[in-house]
Amino acid sequence: MQFEEIKTKRLTLRKLTPEVYRYVFDNLEEDEQVDFFGFSTQAELFTEEEKYRNGLTTFNKSFLLFHLILNDTQKVIGWCGYHTWYTPHFRAELGYVLNDDAHMNKGYMTEALEAIIDYGFSVMDLHRIEAFVGPGNSASLTLLTKFHFKKEGHLREHYFKNNKMEDSIVLALLKREY
Repeated sequence: MQFEEIKTKRLTLRKLTPEVYRYVFDNLEEDEQVDFFGFSTQAELFTEEEKYRNGLTTFNKSFLLFHLILNDTQKVIGWCGYHTWYTPHFRAELGYVLNDDAHMNKGYMTEALEAIIDYGFSVMDLHRIEAFVGPGNSASLTLLTKFHFKKEGHLREHYFKNNKMEDSIVLALLKREY
């Protein structure tokens, strides 16, 4: 299968769609799947496969993610993209993760998000990009502010994380503000 990619200075962003997931889980061996996703354990692969098998898309919602791959080592260091894409409403929720703390504070996510935000507005024809961030996540709040996301509100007990309900700060960027 040919994978769509976006190249930046230090990263290759490999596009992940429902079709790519189907191909990976139907055609690759388990060890190849672990390598493809950049996981370090079989448990991580099992969790990803469960999400896939239980339905990552619905009639009105999809996703479009990108692996972050270092150009020099070809190692998958995380992902970013739109994990909740409301296609009829031209809006999507931005998400991103680095797999290892060793990759933090090196500008990788800034580099990736510049390309991903542009892709969202120019290729996906999004009108609005949303982000929900924990109030204590100052790194993400700073990152999104760098891209001119505006704070729109504070949702109380919005996400269940680490066995407790956590608040979210709502931020958004409109196409006309980009």
